[in-house]
Amino acid sequence: MPQFKSFEELECWKAGTIVRRFIKELIVNFPVVEKFGLTDNMRRASRSVTQNIAEGFGRFHYQENIQFCRISRGSLFELIDQLITSLDENYISKIEYDEGRQKIENALRLLNGYINYLEKQKKTKK
Repeated sequence: MPQFKSFEELECWKAGTIVRRFIKELIVNFPVVEKFGLTDNMRRASRSVTQNIAEGFGRFHYQENIQFCRISRGSLFELIDQLITSLDENYISKIEYDEGRQKIENALRLLNGYINYLEKQKKTKK
């Protein structure tokens, strides 16, 4: 198993940055009425994805790292719901929804893989 020196090496973190950048560009055209609602929530959830991966990495304890990754995973699911809301409110197109959903699902797949890696490491280091 590889030993990571920085959270920036993690594929799940990299995928999270792709999601964060996508959301940043997506919400630019949302109505002003959503500035302190959906837009703000989506911005914070997208940032939470990478921030929690980074914070967990810095804890140097498997169980804490896993817990922060689970929070990150929750933020990705929150973004799925927010994309659905955005589509329902006609703030985004079906194409934008599909692209965002694909990016989020890829990040989820990689994050779940990292969580599984941490679980295995935790068991072998006892």
